[in-house]
Amino acid sequence: MSRHTIPAGRIFGISIDLDYSWFLIVGLLAWMLADSYYPAEFKNWSTGEYWLMGIVTAVMLFVSVLIHELGHSIIAQRSGISVARITLFVFGGVSEIAAEPPDAGTEFWIAIVGPITSFALAALFWELEPVVAFSQPLAALAKYLAFINLVLGAFNLVPGFPLDGGRVLRAIVWRFTGKFHRATTIAAATGRFFGFLLIFLGVWQILAGNFINGLWTAFIGWFLESAAGSQLQVAVMKNLIGEHTVLDAMKKNLPEVQGNITLQELVDYYVLTQGTQNFVVDGPSAQTGMLTLDVIRGIPRPAWPTTPAAQAMIPIQRLDTTRSDARLWAALEKMGRDDVSQLPVIDGNRIVGILSREDILHYMRLLQAFNT
Repeated sequence: MSRHTIPAGRIFGISIDLDYSWFLIVGLLAWMLADSYYPAEFKNWSTGEYWLMGIVTAVMLFVSVLIHELGHSIIAQRSGISVARITLFVFGGVSEIAAEPPDAGTEFWIAIVGPITSFALAALFWELEPVVAFSQPLAALAKYLAFINLVLGAFNLVPGFPLDGGRVLRAIVWRFTGKFHRATTIAAATGRFFGFLLIFLGVWQILAGNFINGLWTAFIGWFLESAAGSQLQVAVMKNLIGEHTVLDAMKKNLPEVQGNITLQELVDYYVLTQGTQNFVVDGPSAQTGMLTLDVIRGIPRPAWPTTPAAQAMIPIQRLDTTRSDARLWAALEKMGRDDVSQLPVIDGNRIVGILSREDILHYMRLLQAFNT
């Protein structure tokens, strides 16, 4: 997701990103509020006032979503789990929590604090409405935000992934069964059920003539079903990988080359004849870095005959790496967070291999073949 986002700042050390789809939904919400909701509620406003309140309301709705996500993130941080970023997008927001909670209790509190935060915001705006009654636009804004936060909190309590209620359900099942994978499977299956239910309701509304609301309901249902299905696949993958380590899946024995070999020689003697794509570059007394095919491609071809590997390589100190004894699932999560397709594997101060997404998928297929 980070490849399609715009940074919007940091709060409590957490990056706040805006997905490109966020601008679309804010514009659409502002238009709907300015064209339909506010004119129906308040007849005496000017066109400029309708549009101003539509834009302000749409932005404040996402401020409420951001506060909701910050509730999750702060509890996660206090539980010792880092949070890289919060991304606002077409369906609201998502907190990028670095790891699964260590126990059912932590999972429960991280999940439940979101709806609690939304209900608290609803109560706050409800109390603010009479305070700002001297201004009809401000009172209208407070009234709408009180209602929408109440809906947001209630909707998120639906007991199915990826909603907060699904995580609460998983925490409860996990607590009583002691089995994280089983709890995840149940929560994801429940999420898919509610997704299909919303799709059915949306189609029913469309057939009844309520096209816009029906399309939106079906769209939300499709999102829930897809997200729950993806979570179910992740649970299956994680259960299959289990406690296996990076050492089990990585490519070993990477070719080591001297720093003075040119890129042209590398391409001629290794890439074209052996299909090699990654090289460890040796210095006078120790490894100095790594050179990949992508790095070579980034250098103009006329410069290959005169560019030594030591000049083009990535120094070992700058490499984003994993350890050979690290959990394989943790390495896959790291690739996702860092938006990379492979990680050099180190043991001590030496590069001993490389792990790619393809290596993990190949290893998973082997595990699946021998577990069936």
